[in-house]
Amino acid sequence: MHELVQRILSGDKRAAARAITHIENDAPQKHDILRDLHPHTGKAYLVGLTGSPGAGKSSLTDRVITYLRKELGMRVGVVAVDPTSPFTGGAILGDRVRMGAHALDPDVFIRSMGTRGSLGGLARTTQEALRVLDAWGCDVILIETVGVGQSELDIMNVADSTVVVLNPSAGDHIQTMKAGIMEIADLFVINKADLPGTDKTDREVSNMLDLMGHVPWRPPVTRTISRDNKGIPEFWAKVQEHEAYLRSAGVWEQRRHKRRQDEVVAIIEGQMTRRLKELMHGDAAWSSKIAQVEQGAVDPYTIADEMIGKLLK
Repeated sequence: MHELVQRILSGDKRAAARAITHIENDAPQKHDILRDLHPHTGKAYLVGLTGSPGAGKSSLTDRVITYLRKELGMRVGVVAVDPTSPFTGGAILGDRVRMGAHALDPDVFIRSMGTRGSLGGLARTTQEALRVLDAWGCDVILIETVGVGQSELDIMNVADSTVVVLNPSAGDHIQTMKAGIMEIADLFVINKADLPGTDKTDREVSNMLDLMGHVPWRPPVTRTISRDNKGIPEFWAKVQEHEAYLRSAGVWEQRRHKRRQDEVVAIIEGQMTRRLKELMHGDAAWSSKIAQVEQGAVDPYTIADEMIGKLLK
């Protein structure tokens, strides 16, 4: 067993942080760490919080951490994803600053990750980081996506419960969002519910849900005021209701089975992409083949088939 894995299983927070850094940087020991961690994962409940910029996801996450620690005594992990600049390659990672009150709690692990070009609302290595926190002993892991719009839906393939955070100003945009992010929600939270327009937003969401007809699970709509720490117990009660539904209806294992399948495919795709890049850089004739495509002498599909053929040998 990898030395870092032994330390993670013993509850060493620094070892967990170092392992995630190795994973983000594609270090040589990455696969060994993940392979050794695998038998010790699958226990944490994963809650994704997504929504448009300014909805209050970070402040809500901060209040949920407080509730889970003080009222339920849970060990909590947080992965907060921040956008990476396409120009400098840097990320502010400001979400972690908003949760600074928990920095010294030995049973809270907060990790910020830059998207590094990923477009689905999560970082490329988010799911692997979740495995580290799961093995570290988290009861619940909160995953906060970047501020998203209609198409950043990766969170639904990662979280057990997907929470869409809205605020009262979102009411007029519910219909335009309906074809995207609104349809992945297991729960809706109207944050900043002390502001005007809360009732309207609630009605808009309820009307949209009515159009879905009869479904096994109708996403509930709750209200929170994270600034004043209001509505958090009620919100978490709905998360627990959703977890109970998943387990009783057999959906829990179905989702996790699909997630394991998708993960295998993603690993294969990543390794194939890496090997393809290595092959391209190591093939002296590659530049001339690209030149032939640029000159119109050969079509790109023929070259692609040649490269795939070499890759599969």
